[in-house]
Amino acid sequence: MSLALRTEGLTARYGEAAVLHGIDIDIRPCRITAVVGANGAGKTSLMKALAGVLPVSDGRILCDGRDIAAVPPHERVAGGIVLVPEGRLIFPDMTVRENLAVGAISPPARPLRDRTMADVFDLFPRLRERSGQLGGTLSGGEQQMLALGRGLMARPKLLLLDEPTLGLAPAVAKQIFQVIPGLVDRGLTVVLAEQDVSRTLRIADRAIVLQHGLVTAEGTGEEILADPELRHAFLGRATSA
Repeated sequence: MSLALRTEGLTARYGEAAVLHGIDIDIRPCRITAVVGANGAGKTSLMKALAGVLPVSDGRILCDGRDIAAVPPHERVAGGIVLVPEGRLIFPDMTVRENLAVGAISPPARPLRDRTMADVFDLFPRLRERSGQLGGTLSGGEQQMLALGRGLMARPKLLLLDEPTLGLAPAVAKQIFQVIPGLVDRGLTVVLAEQDVSRTLRIADRAIVLQHGLVTAEGTGEEILADPELRHAFLGRATSA
């Protein structure tokens, strides 16, 4: 069910401004790979490039050996690569159930929609309670659960989570961090970009540190946390929480 992904010389731009500079990373199947770094380091740009939302200007994205750098986003979703974007981006005038149904729009996911929705409701019982409620009336934490649930409705093999706890109350953020390892236990590959560096590295199998669109360090989550030079040089005070 899981996917392996590798990038070679991945470069991306917003107009004339390069935001990723020759990124070489390996994302191993059935693992959590953390992408950490300061604001503006390129985390969201990397996630968007992997999802196909940000066009690649140079380099390759190899998914199980196939170069998908030119494959459009909807085909990547159908192939199992799903982005849960920063900011949630749910549909506020649609119910929880309708928002979830939209996530299963791809041909591989559509026949399994009801079964997957039942799984999402088991994972987030609050969404079952709010299933008929408009998305825009949910709390911030409930909206994040909905965004994550909508991503799971696409039946991903590789799930890209961009800042899933941004702006959430500590108790809700803790719940999200508890859910993510369980997704890997179900056979998913997870790439997690987060500002909460300390918690992220504690659940990550591998970690990639970005700075100004460059990979400046790699290792296990424990190695990055334990290395004082890396903490100081690349993560600053973000690991102190």
